[in-house]
Amino acid sequence: MTVSRTPVVVLGVGQARSRLHDLTVIDVRTPGEYASGHVPGALNIPLDQVRRALPELRHAAERGDVLMVCASGNRSLTACELLAGEGIAAATLAGGTTAWAAEGNDVDRPAANAARGGWAMERQVRFTAGALVLVGLALGLFVHPAFQILSAGVAGGLVLSALTDTCTMGVLLGRLPYNRPRAADLEATLAALRSR
Repeated sequence: MTVSRTPVVVLGVGQARSRLHDLTVIDVRTPGEYASGHVPGALNIPLDQVRRALPELRHAAERGDVLMVCASGNRSLTACELLAGEGIAAATLAGGTTAWAAEGNDVDRPAANAARGGWAMERQVRFTAGALVLVGLALGLFVHPAFQILSAGVAGGLVLSALTDTCTMGVLLGRLPYNRPRAADLEATLAALRSR
């Protein structure tokens, strides 16, 4: 069986906002990132679980338009390309939830996460990177100059992160227990997709 590849559509924030009530929005970030704030009505299917959700995503796409969302648009584009390879049409949100929030749109936050007062992932990355640079410089100054390699490594990682629009430090921080308030309830999400 040959599956025709469907093109990936990119929606701007304004376009997505005006059509939000007609879209099935899927957030492909980790559960911790999703809990820190997501597009209203978005369902969470982490990128590594998208293949498992193909039948339900196909069903959703047959019933209407599907919008994939992540923090910056990179992971959601990967998800759209995966779906396109399976013949499932989906759009991605240009700039992701970062652009969505930057334009003043509301984001939903689960009550448990809001009460916890957790930091957004971007803030955690900035803090961790800054702290590692300072530690590397201090150890390099007071213990041994070779410790400055730590600061250089963090700087190199930040440059690579900007060039590739990925963030390894964010992925690693996302695996920490306080960033994983709960596992993605994939079965509930798939049931919600089936009932739409």
